[in-house]
Amino acid sequence: MMTWIHPLSAEVEESAEVLGGKAHGLVVLRRLGLPVPPGFVISTRACRAFFRDGRLPSGLDAELAAAVAGLEAATHRRLGGAERPLTVSVRSGASVSMPGMMSTVLNLGLTAEATTALADETGDPRFALDSRLRFLSGFASEVLGVGRESLAAVERAIAGRRTDTEGLAEAIRDVERLVREHSGAPVPDDAARQLELAIAAVFSSWHTPRAKTYRALHDIPGDLGTAVTVQAMVYGNRGRRSGTGVAFSRDPNTGEGVPFGEVLFGRQGEDVVAGRSLTRPLHELTGREPEVWARLVDALGRLEAHYRDACYVEFTYEEGELWVLQVRPGRFVGRAAVRAAVDLADAGVIGRDEAVLRVSPEHLQHVRTPRIAVDDARQVLTRGLGACPGVAVGRVATTADSAVRLAAQGPVVLVRPETSPLDMHGLAAAAGVVTARGGPTSHAAVVARAMGKPAVVGAANLTVEDGVGVRAGSRTLSEGALVAIDGTGGEVVLGDPRVVSAATDPRLHRLLTWADEIAGPDPDGDEARRLTSARTVLLRRQETAEPDEHGA
Repeated sequence: MMTWIHPLSAEVEESAEVLGGKAHGLVVLRRLGLPVPPGFVISTRACRAFFRDGRLPSGLDAELAAAVAGLEAATHRRLGGAERPLTVSVRSGASVSMPGMMSTVLNLGLTAEATTALADETGDPRFALDSRLRFLSGFASEVLGVGRESLAAVERAIAGRRTDTEGLAEAIRDVERLVREHSGAPVPDDAARQLELAIAAVFSSWHTPRAKTYRALHDIPGDLGTAVTVQAMVYGNRGRRSGTGVAFSRDPNTGEGVPFGEVLFGRQGEDVVAGRSLTRPLHELTGREPEVWARLVDALGRLEAHYRDACYVEFTYEEGELWVLQVRPGRFVGRAAVRAAVDLADAGVIGRDEAVLRVSPEHLQHVRTPRIAVDDARQVLTRGLGACPGVAVGRVATTADSAVRLAAQGPVVLVRPETSPLDMHGLAAAAGVVTARGGPTSHAAVVARAMGKPAVVGAANLTVEDGVGVRAGSRTLSEGALVAIDGTGGEVVLGDPRVVSAATDPRLHRLLTWADEIAGPDPDGDEARRLTSARTVLLRRQETAEPDEHGA
């Protein structure tokens, strides 16, 4: 009989193709003894059966009830309970990373009764109401299809009032009204039913337009399906000693071997990746939560040693206790990919052959990263944070749809307050992206980095009016105006400025020397050709199982 659900334990032996990349990473984290909230995963097989049969597969209901009972026993809580309530996150996870392309529902199980119980247990009604509002908004958007614009209007209406319990209660009533208007019925107040609907919604999100666009851009097969990971919630929004963030074991822009990322204090994880909130540099944890920082740095080191590669993690800490929620390879490009590979080879973590294999010829297009030469400060429209190196020149497009339309006449730069998965078609059409909010691990930054497109984020003085134009300080640009962006320095410049090439990278020279040792020198070959020749030799050796002659 087919097993649809697997526990998130160190003993699980299933592959990422079955568990999905997210859950497979969680199993690795457990094997390394790192703190992971308990949970279980519904396999990609169940997703494929869901699409084949048009419903959740037979037998899943019984397995789900048993898995929830096991989670309740492990946490000594009850899903949706009137005392010590258990709440869970419901997250997608395909075997290949597709950041932000599919659905997630957090705080599931916070029924009205459970919200009261959570307030009583913690002595913090504001925290309980904030979590309930987050659940209702996420469930309304991802499961019931309530428009994000309507929900964003509620969010704007309570901006700055999240410390006000009456403001939160009013926002909850607004979301509940939107749900009734849209669906004709309220959000189910039964936690088990909430979970079933959320699982079906995550499966269904595999075929959303944004997910299809992302798969087409990255040559990901459409029949893989996604797993669904269900875990006990940990709360970054609980109080002053709680927070959430993302971290790389190395700087993704340069490859330097120092922890890099962002943190939000007193917030939940979706606030970081959405780019709507002002994040803080990761190193600010050192002064605010030194024990969390120490445990996080230790985790990054252990993960890099295990994967023998730069790593990316998502984490939450609640009341000073660290929890790791996701891990995957860093997927660096350009100069960062070269530095990480060469430095790891120098440290003896990988061999020189493997270093050569880790840098693709496409990476070389971004190694000598061009920079904008600002000859006149008046050229600079605004500055933000460089999130993906490179220079892009194009016409301003203020919506994803206008980016697609304007791209038919030439390069465009997509300029948004922040991006979301709904902007995927615009990101695909654009030569580069600028956001007014968010940091270097926001949705816009992560997707741009994966696509190798220059990106500038967090241009705080930038105001975007959809379909009209942008304003920065006293200057206004209409949609269609020509701008250039520098994804290294973070400048957004008027017109088509002078561009200069970066200096030769000494690590690239060393990598190419290793390539020549493998394939033989090619004095007439360019860098990409020399690297390609060496990679071809190495791949042939792997096929014939020849020994490594050039390992460190």
